[in-house]
Amino acid sequence: MFGDVRLKNILFIIIGSGIFGFGLVHFNIQNNLAEGGFTGITLMLYFLFSIDPSISNLVLNIPLFFIGWRVLGRTSFIYTMIGTVGLSFYLWLFQKYQLNMPLKDDLTLAALFAGVSIGIGLGIIFRFGGTTGGVDIIARLAHRYLGWSMGKTMFLFDLCVISLSWLTYLTYKEAMYTLVAVFVGARVIDFMQEGAYAAKGATIISSKSEEISSKILKEMDRGVTILKGQGSFTKQDQNVLYCVVGKNEIVRLKNVITSVDPHAFVAVSDVHDVLGEGFTLDENKKPLQR
Repeated sequence: MFGDVRLKNILFIIIGSGIFGFGLVHFNIQNNLAEGGFTGITLMLYFLFSIDPSISNLVLNIPLFFIGWRVLGRTSFIYTMIGTVGLSFYLWLFQKYQLNMPLKDDLTLAALFAGVSIGIGLGIIFRFGGTTGGVDIIARLAHRYLGWSMGKTMFLFDLCVISLSWLTYLTYKEAMYTLVAVFVGARVIDFMQEGAYAAKGATIISSKSEEISSKILKEMDRGVTILKGQGSFTKQDQNVLYCVVGKNEIVRLKNVITSVDPHAFVAVSDVHDVLGEGFTLDENKKPLQR
């Protein structure tokens, strides 16, 4: 079972590397757009000194391989090696067998294609435990130990690299479109990381809390947690309900609540990385097939 999971992760990391490499060659390099992170540095070396990105990508990542080994552990290190070598391979392959996709007359479209393709590629790699080296490792560490969004961490780092690219070889127009591509890519990465298990959490305060929780359980088959609270003004003890539902169920949840108590106080918030029964496990605590 463990071996099957590892093979699945490796397969998707290789696929993600391919999508990432395709986007870099056909949307960034062909349209003279930069990129952030270590990838942006490899593109800078390519545009300024004609150094092959497939080679510079490996050379620049060698020091970070040691960080990956010491900090991320053996499995993550192996996944990082696969992602990095895979990206270099695809950069070499797509440069040798390029498709002609002229978009220089529409840099907006080129930037969107670049952001989406790179975001999907990196999102898949991250989702299955890998990286492509460089700032990806830094983003994973920030996500693991600081709780920072991977997309946000990469975006901030990318700003520095893009600024340097603008000072060396980009026009102001190309720099702005590169920024658009990086921003879109960061949002796509976050969606790929969090979107599958994203949900809505509802905090409910009502004098009819027992009726509401019973109706949610009966009509929606969703669990409700009853918390003990106290009104700061009235000083009266009050039950506070907390319920997590899928994004497509939030309207139904509101209808259930208002059918019992139209005056109930309801606060809805975004919830990410939802694990457990009803989301990643069925009623028998077995993993759901997604």
